[in-house]
Amino acid sequence: MSAVLSNPSVERVRTALCAAGLAPDIVELPGAARTALAAAQFLGCEPAQIANSLVFRAQASDGAVLVMSSGAKRVSTAKLATLVGEPIGKADADFVRHHTGFAIGGVAPAGHLGDLRRYVERSLAVHAEIWAAAGHPSTVFKLTYTDLVRITGGAEVDLAE
Repeated sequence: MSAVLSNPSVERVRTALCAAGLAPDIVELPGAARTALAAAQFLGCEPAQIANSLVFRAQASDGAVLVMSSGAKRVSTAKLATLVGEPIGKADADFVRHHTGFAIGGVAPAGHLGDLRRYVERSLAVHAEIWAAAGHPSTVFKLTYTDLVRITGGAEVDLAE
């Protein structure tokens, strides 16, 4: 097993997925996939099939908000702010790592170290298979929309612009 696939963050994701009843085939990409387009090019799929793990900062509570969104869509922070009931801001790399345990680009839908409010964008539901980060910017795994909602415990929402 490569050093990337045995990375502690990837192992944490693998353990969380197995605990959720999934048998993940975590794939190491030939390079970091820091954008949905790059990941889709590596995988030979559409950017819309990439489930981006976007972490936002709820400004009043200083809490973390995870939105699983299609790589072909943008999340409306105005809609998200209305949904969570407080202003939403960008989360910097330190905030993301502190609340998830992952580096930006490798944030997985499961295996977080902290508590996050979780949402899943419904635009992902149209795809039979989707891909999500697996704890490292060069790792992904395939799953269904139904499994994504289940493993995140996220509310299904319409936040795409």
